[in-house]
Amino acid sequence: MMVAPATALGIDLLLFAQSPADSGAQITHHVVGDYTDLAALKEFAAKCDVVTFEHELVPLSVIRGLEAAGVRIYPPASAFIYSQDKAQMREKLSSYPSPEWKVVTSTQEIERYPLIAKAISGGYDGRGVWKINSQDELAEILKTNPKLLIEELISFDSEIAVMVARSPHGQATSWSPTETVQEDGICTLTISPAQSITPELAEKAQKLALDIAAEVGVVGVMAVEMFVKGEKIFINELAMRPHNSGHWTIDGARTSQFEQHLRAILDLPLGDPSMTAEYSVMGNILGGEKTDMYRPYLHLMARNPDLKFHQYKKEVRPGRKIGHVTAVGSDLLQLTTDVQHARDYMSGAIDE
Repeated sequence: MMVAPATALGIDLLLFAQSPADSGAQITHHVVGDYTDLAALKEFAAKCDVVTFEHELVPLSVIRGLEAAGVRIYPPASAFIYSQDKAQMREKLSSYPSPEWKVVTSTQEIERYPLIAKAISGGYDGRGVWKINSQDELAEILKTNPKLLIEELISFDSEIAVMVARSPHGQATSWSPTETVQEDGICTLTISPAQSITPELAEKAQKLALDIAAEVGVVGVMAVEMFVKGEKIFINELAMRPHNSGHWTIDGARTSQFEQHLRAILDLPLGDPSMTAEYSVMGNILGGEKTDMYRPYLHLMARNPDLKFHQYKKEVRPGRKIGHVTAVGSDLLQLTTDVQHARDYMSGAIDE
């Protein structure tokens, strides 16, 4: 999704892909290699003016190795660690509103249940996160995860995400807070602007996200995930990259998160993040039985010609995000109904 804005801006985008079958490798110039191989990445980086990345699994040692070799890489290791290491993130943001937390290595350190246990690193889309109801359950998780981040269980009213962008010289922008709907730990729907919070709380959430961006020194786009309970906000996690909760910006904002990320890492003036319509609703398409989208397109494009479709050219597997669909306009109920129908139809959950 970075290819289109890069092309529009005349930026040459070179991808370091794990496989020629990777989504991006199918549509842009690429080199195939192992992203944990520092020597291969140094050779790749020699062809680039700026290097960025799009997931949290790149080893911090690799990023530091590239920086030591003089590569301009964003976000920098000094910031990226807070999206990769949840314990260090909690420590860094200890002055911000967050659930109570501690790092544990044994059940003896815990007195009250239920609670949330998280892998310190490597978890996403619900993986590496567990609701723990007893000492026995915690002991079982500790067998394979000898160190865990333990957090207070928040009975939140809703989840929101605030996308921000920040450039090397400190210019920063924020999009409208987005309400995220989760099923089994996977985001299935987003509504922008978030309808579950007041305008005052939305402004507070945006300020928190912008303050955090400056605090950690991120360069590029970052998602700040939050829990909302009444008028209280709790910081959940950080994702230092264009994020699923910001996919709506492709069709619903004057500057998408992907264009903004490019502007930020190149230290260009940032674009206008304001919305192009009153509401934007995005639904994730999860893999199901359908692999050929031509017939679903015939039905859905005739039924709702205003829908915008984005396919990721991924192999279809059950539960895997293989694309998304977006609708923008002024009738939130209709937009939500249309997006949910399209999402379910393309995933094979319904057939009419």
